[in-house]
Amino acid sequence: MTSPIRVVLVDDQALFRAGIRMLVDSQPDLEVVGEAADGREALAVVRASRPDVVLMDIRMPVMDGLAATAELLSDPVAPGAAPRIVMLTTFDLDEAAARAIRQGASGFLLKDADPEFLLAAIRTVHSGSAVIAASATRELFEQFTQAAPRPVPPAYGALTEREREIFALAARGLSNAEIAAREFLSEATVKTHISRILTKLGLRDRVQLVVFAFEHGLA
Repeated sequence: MTSPIRVVLVDDQALFRAGIRMLVDSQPDLEVVGEAADGREALAVVRASRPDVVLMDIRMPVMDGLAATAELLSDPVAPGAAPRIVMLTTFDLDEAAARAIRQGASGFLLKDADPEFLLAAIRTVHSGSAVIAASATRELFEQFTQAAPRPVPPAYGALTEREREIFALAARGLSNAEIAAREFLSEATVKTHISRILTKLGLRDRVQLVVFAFEHGLA
């Protein structure tokens, strides 16, 4: 039997945490293994419980979610074992959430998201993909085009012609299935290409791929 996905909740509102805990624990494949009321407390809880996914509020006392996320994703205690982090915000477009994605967070959700969407988001980021509040996706990435594009790093030149084609389609937000249909490939082949692209560019997931494309004028 597959072990449940281990989740830690980080939010300064106890009532909100209680509601999310009840929702998550109602699922046979999910399990809340810890809670924290601020970013500093979250560091200790995450390092002790080693969750798969962290739901992290952005605005909290003592240490905010952005600072906690940056520290957890660069944790030298367990390189390569950092949890997937989903930021929680009350705003459709939160500049702090965009910064968190740059740092390696796996996306962000609105606090009033549909319960089923939140549960699906936990499973999605655990599988290696990323999630972003749908209403904010376009506006979020438009932020990255306001400044002059950064120079394209040498790593991009290491992509094969085929990988660049797949990169361009993924940067437009196409799913593996959509890319496969468009390019007459199997989904497994597309998944392999995406994995190689992420590895060559040193990116964590598809959201970082899209950010990379926008920041370097490749979108």
